[in-house]
Amino acid sequence: MSGKRSIFEEVSDDQKQSAAQPGLIDRGRGGARRGIRIWLMLLFAMVVAMIVVGGLTRLTDSGLSITEWRPITGAVPPMNEAEWQAEFDKYKQIDQWRIQNQWMELDDFKEIYWWEWGHRQLGRVIGLVWAIGFVGFLVARRIPAGWTGRLLLPGVLGGVQGAVGWWMVASGVTQGEGMTSVASYRLAVHLGLAFVILGFLAWYIYMLGRDERDLMQARRAKEARLFSLSTGLMHFAFLQILIGAMVAGIDAGRSYTDWPLIGGQLLPPDATVLEPMWRNFFESPGLVQFIHRCAGYLLLIFGVVVWLRGRNSAHPQTRFAFNAVFAALLLQVVLGIVTVVYGAPWQIAILHQLLAIVLWTLILRARFLTAYPIATSLRGA
Repeated sequence: MSGKRSIFEEVSDDQKQSAAQPGLIDRGRGGARRGIRIWLMLLFAMVVAMIVVGGLTRLTDSGLSITEWRPITGAVPPMNEAEWQAEFDKYKQIDQWRIQNQWMELDDFKEIYWWEWGHRQLGRVIGLVWAIGFVGFLVARRIPAGWTGRLLLPGVLGGVQGAVGWWMVASGVTQGEGMTSVASYRLAVHLGLAFVILGFLAWYIYMLGRDERDLMQARRAKEARLFSLSTGLMHFAFLQILIGAMVAGIDAGRSYTDWPLIGGQLLPPDATVLEPMWRNFFESPGLVQFIHRCAGYLLLIFGVVVWLRGRNSAHPQTRFAFNAVFAALLLQVVLGIVTVVYGAPWQIAILHQLLAIVLWTLILRARFLTAYPIATSLRGA
């Protein structure tokens, strides 16, 4: 009968089975991973620039030139001589001008004003780039599943960073209190939050560089012990960054320029002369620099331990990542010593800060590869 079907019909040449479709786990979940990754890379580069410009603003003593926090109207700089003079008159009311910069004329003030204005303006541009990207991907429904909260986080932290920035500046905009710079611990919070934002951006960039299926498979090969060690190294490096910010906040890097001794002896002279005692850990140049040095030595020792463990990883790219971390750490220690010996000139000091960003990023990369190793075939090995 023509209506009957042969038991062999399913393997006949007349019909073809639909081909298997790999990657179903990513279907409907992938979103615009590549586009979002490029957007995050742009934000990452802008945050790096923000940190560098912030460092130069601090090194040129420009951070207190704008004495008001105007998130919207402050985007427009003075447009004529009358407006410039008004800004200069506001600056003349604070202690930094009265104690340190009475020699300044209007043209001198303009130089430091542009540094601080540029720093704040770059922050506004970063916020705008984040907002446009986030809203655009959200409206287009191109954000991968589970990523909306992650992509919202840098914007929220950026808003907090703006408030922290003014909280920092406000500590130096004083009258009659003798303050000529911002509080060092507030500077440390400000810089630390910038590195936190940078860390989230880097981690997301690493994750979006691989599809969900690859990450799920790689997670099964996680090197737990090495991940814990690299997490410890990350936290230790972050602590050293905070201490370095306090060094910069009180110009402690220029207080003692001998090495390996400090002030010609093992312990800095007059390290604990301030009262109450706790102030010395934030405001004593000798003690703060000494703490930064000791933390650097300990970080190097711990870095060696992590590096030796990382060399035993079964994955070549993970081993390479830890080699890169160790090389950057060694270079950073050497550059730190050079910075001290030469009295922290701005050219070397800003390079020291920039290398801290590189080291931070490399540590995050090595940590990521311990959590999501890249498998290598025997032939590739």
